[in-house]
Amino acid sequence: MARKQDAYYFDNFVACAEESCHAAHLLRKVLGEFHPDNLQKYLEEIHEIENRADGKKHDMLDKLAKEFIPPIEREDIVALSQHIDTMTDKVEDVLMRVYMSNVQEIEPDALEMTDVVIRCCEKVRDLLKVFSDFRHAKNLKGLIIEINDLEEQSDRLFMASMRRLHTECQDALHIIAWREIYIYLERCADACEHVADTVESVVMKNS
Repeated sequence: MARKQDAYYFDNFVACAEESCHAAHLLRKVLGEFHPDNLQKYLEEIHEIENRADGKKHDMLDKLAKEFIPPIEREDIVALSQHIDTMTDKVEDVLMRVYMSNVQEIEPDALEMTDVVIRCCEKVRDLLKVFSDFRHAKNLKGLIIEINDLEEQSDRLFMASMRRLHTECQDALHIIAWREIYIYLERCADACEHVADTVESVVMKNS
């Protein structure tokens, strides 16, 4: 795992996770400083982030196809790269739902859930930074636990938000729109947990 050429894969994992962080921070900016007329512009911006992440993933998979001995099993590299890419995809999906549902104002619960998504993405990035040295990284297990805890926090916020939505709102269209937005926000945290679970599985297989 110490070979210099192996660093490419681990650096790429981190770079792709950075794109997820950029997307999550952009989503928080859009929701926190919400102006419906600006949504089209921000959709294009977040799609550019998603395209960059896709490009990094495809470059890595192209290199993997030609690699003689990758640093970890090929299927683990593929799975991990796909899970990291899904993090960015799900963040973009949230903004797409806000746009398609013609949302005119943001529910406070969405801001709280988005803050958790940001923390999830940043913890995944931190986890991937130490992944290349997983045999010696003392904080790797702790980061995995933190990501799992954040996903559970997201679940609790999701349930509370859905409860409020269905007990306090009488507008059916509003309920339908926000129900979907909350579902996709919760999926962002799920995607982060899938990365952490995959890293944990790889560590177990290679320890």
